[in-house]
Amino acid sequence: KYAGHIANPLNYSFVFVIALMVGAAISTWLRGGNGREDNRIPALWRANFGDNVWKRNAATFAAGFIVLFGARLAGGCTSGHMMSGLMQTSLSGYLFTLGAFAAAIPVALMMYRKDA
Repeated sequence: KYAGHIANPLNYSFVFVIALMVGAAISTWLRGGNGREDNRIPALWRANFGDNVWKRNAATFAAGFIVLFGARLAGGCTSGHMMSGLMQTSLSGYLFTLGAFAAAIPVALMMYRKDA
């Protein structure tokens, strides 16, 4: 199914992703680059995982990959399913929301045991 899109690589999704990166680069350039405060590791992360920049970058990349994989597996944006499902008062929207929070809260509590 996805191999058919290779014939036209300049589709909307590809251009959108490239435009996001270009827009972020232009925004950073216009404000004079990243300041010292922008590159600082947050205190909560430092208290729980240390101040290794590569470890933080690897965790961020892995988290982004997992979210992207989940969105592709689900056939769309999961947070969009949550918001639109709740607005439409659909049972699947409510069940997904309950499941998402039932998983997210314990994981956040396990990962961030220490206070900043």
